[in-house]
Amino acid sequence: MRRLSLSVVVAALLLAGATPASPLAPSPASAHSGCAATDRDGRGERLVGLAREVKRELGLNSVLFRVTIRGKEVVTAALGHSMTGVPADTRMHFRNGGVAISYLTHTLLQLVQEGRVGLDDPIARWFPKLPHGDKITLRMLGSTTSGLADYATDPAFLEALHDDPFRQWTRRELVAISTAEPLWYEPGANWSYSHANFQLLGRALEKITGTDLATLLRKRVLRPFGLRETRSDTTPAIPGPVLHAFTSERGPYEESTYWNPSWSIARGAVMTTDICDLARSAEAIGSGELLSPASYRTMLDPGTVGLGGPTDRCPETVCRAQTEERHYGLGNVILNSWVVQNPLFNGFAAQQSYLPSRGIAIAVATTVGPDSPTGNTASTVARRLAEVLAPDQPLG
Repeated sequence: MRRLSLSVVVAALLLAGATPASPLAPSPASAHSGCAATDRDGRGERLVGLAREVKRELGLNSVLFRVTIRGKEVVTAALGHSMTGVPADTRMHFRNGGVAISYLTHTLLQLVQEGRVGLDDPIARWFPKLPHGDKITLRMLGSTTSGLADYATDPAFLEALHDDPFRQWTRRELVAISTAEPLWYEPGANWSYSHANFQLLGRALEKITGTDLATLLRKRVLRPFGLRETRSDTTPAIPGPVLHAFTSERGPYEESTYWNPSWSIARGAVMTTDICDLARSAEAIGSGELLSPASYRTMLDPGTVGLGGPTDRCPETVCRAQTEERHYGLGNVILNSWVVQNPLFNGFAAQQSYLPSRGIAIAVATTVGPDSPTGNTASTVARRLAEVLAPDQPLG
């Protein structure tokens, strides 16, 4: 239970030896338009060697990664195995979890640009019966400063998730867990991650536009970004080929590929992707492609810098001081100017990272072996790659 709880919290912020794919061989990713795997200048070979080293150090089953600089590919590679005897492949699909949060907030900022809503509109406009809805704004949902308790830290929820990881959860029952508790702090006065914020934001976007969330995100984000291998689903299905996940969160090391992710984010934003789309997503989100300059600045800091820290009700593990170097933007983590999303749940770990000043995009997905450490191992790989690509701007 401790490991399960840790994974749930880390997922908010931010999964044995095998024959690795040759970094210089033609990649299966060539099937994706604009995502051919090549190694033009030798950096790719160096990065593959580094990723292989980290894979060995952490005891990972697989590492999929792609690096681009100003849209040009440096390397795309798959190391290790998906299942015993099944090599990892750059075409494999995996869950992207909190990456979809960036899509929710990008959509919100587009609607603000169009004058259809204001970031500081209270959510009571769409949720008149929600406790404290008159004090909580759309901005607070997107920046996760609402003060709403996080249902993913609730002991009863964690026990239910532990007992039945295949359960289908509804937005109503998840938000009810959060609103049954007192606010952790006055809305807007502090920062703490709460999954409830994005359950509500997803539903608010549906009400604002009159469009179901999956269709809305496909129209406003996935298609404009060219994310052909990224899709929403209402079931735990993953399109083939599949990167299989394993975890020890419940004690024994077991397969978790098809555990139900319905609790993780709003219905319609539960998505799968591949490594090429993840790199494209990092670039498109990190550069604010669909946003005005003013909206892009808001995405990078919606007012979170300088907020809070722990209180009597909200410990340091939950309420964290936000600084210019390390803070939560609107749907993204900002780490030393890198724009980041780092999902970790149900045995899947990933990270998309973009450094705007240099146009560097790093996308990583990992799966763990039985002796791998806890925490987001994809973040470890991304950080090590960034040390080579931008040694003066650490990713972390």
